[in-house]
Amino acid sequence: VSGLSGSKETAQKQVSVGIGLLAGSTVMLLTVIWGSCVVVGKCDLQNNVSIDSQDTKCFSPTGSGVSTDVWTSYAARIMAVSVVPFVVVQLPQILHSNSGRHLAVLIALVVSALLLAAYCSYQVFQPWIQRRRLAYARHKHVVSGILKHFKMRSLGKLSDGSGNPNREVLRKLFHTIDENDDGFLSHSELRALIAGIQLELVNLDYDEAVSKVLQDFDSSRDNRVDLDEFVAGVGKWLHEARGRGIAADSMAYIDEHHKKTRAQHDLLQGGGGAEQEDDEAAQDIENRRWVTIKAAIFLVLGTAIAAAFADPLVDAVDNFSSATKIPTFFISFVALPLATNSSEAVSAIIFASRKKMRSASLTFSELYGAATMNNVLCLSVFLALVYVRGLNWNFSSEVLVILIVCIAIGVFGSFRTTFPLWSCSVAFFLYPFSLGLVYLLDYHFGWS
Repeated sequence: VSGLSGSKETAQKQVSVGIGLLAGSTVMLLTVIWGSCVVVGKCDLQNNVSIDSQDTKCFSPTGSGVSTDVWTSYAARIMAVSVVPFVVVQLPQILHSNSGRHLAVLIALVVSALLLAAYCSYQVFQPWIQRRRLAYARHKHVVSGILKHFKMRSLGKLSDGSGNPNREVLRKLFHTIDENDDGFLSHSELRALIAGIQLELVNLDYDEAVSKVLQDFDSSRDNRVDLDEFVAGVGKWLHEARGRGIAADSMAYIDEHHKKTRAQHDLLQGGGGAEQEDDEAAQDIENRRWVTIKAAIFLVLGTAIAAAFADPLVDAVDNFSSATKIPTFFISFVALPLATNSSEAVSAIIFASRKKMRSASLTFSELYGAATMNNVLCLSVFLALVYVRGLNWNFSSEVLVILIVCIAIGVFGSFRTTFPLWSCSVAFFLYPFSLGLVYLLDYHFGWS
């Protein structure tokens, strides 16, 4: 509030403390807290995937760690992209230009606001996207399970040397499934087939699974499958499962395809199993309108509290700095994040200690999401204040450490879903590295 109505000197001081807090909070979230969650949530790794609630390898650097779902990787990528406004606002300094700095702040503000709107929209539509992708992965696993079942039951190879479906073998399978010998596979007969395979999918909707299989087979759209449609449909499935570079006369790829589709399904579901199904059922029961209203109330209340205590906080930092001769930036970069991130750190570590892929996914997604909001929402506020009041943007060292930490952890989390125990050492190292880099750049090279 005083940043808009007070003197320019007061506004500049508030922005300086705020940027220090922003940088310190982001760095602490992605280093100390991120690494602590890996240590606390570690489980035994088998085939590069953590085993829920099993921790017998103690502190093995490569034998223990945490696994997350694929959606957590997407959150890490979003966080890495969210640093774009920092790059934009630093362009004049990078180009060693004194002109255009005010314009760079405005452009960065617009980019940050657009990213904020896009991120909020993604959060709204993510559950729908997640359900669609999970349904697709479940169908692919059902298909691979049926192919594996056919491979085990057939008296010959499902396809010939040219990759074409073996009609004679598939004809025998067709008549095995056609219980009433009417020359067609009905909904009930396909349902009995899928139910008998035992795919080990929690709460699989058999009617939905049969409907999707019918969509793949039933080209005539008469809600039943004849022999020609069955042969063509299985041939299409075999072609998709085989992919490129695999011999058509070998059936070993079917087992590999089945394992691959199961792994993809588990990554999208997050290893939640029955626990996740129960969580989703509980969410459906909740009154969504009331939840939305309650969230809005807490948001407004939190904003009001933050506005009320912002000025006293800056004054306290300034007074403490004067009394101890410690620069205000280091107080806001080191001390304040310990206080502001304490509740988030405790909740993240407690949740990670459940030692499940589902809880690990939510924990790391929360950390990535908090850093993303720092990069778009909090930065937007400071950029708006700098632009409106015509303040100086002299925070090159802070921006640099944010870029290094966000990009390093973001890229690391974008292309893998399993983090062995040794990865926590990388995160822990980045924290003192960031402190030392800021001190070196500000007090030895005069960046500040």
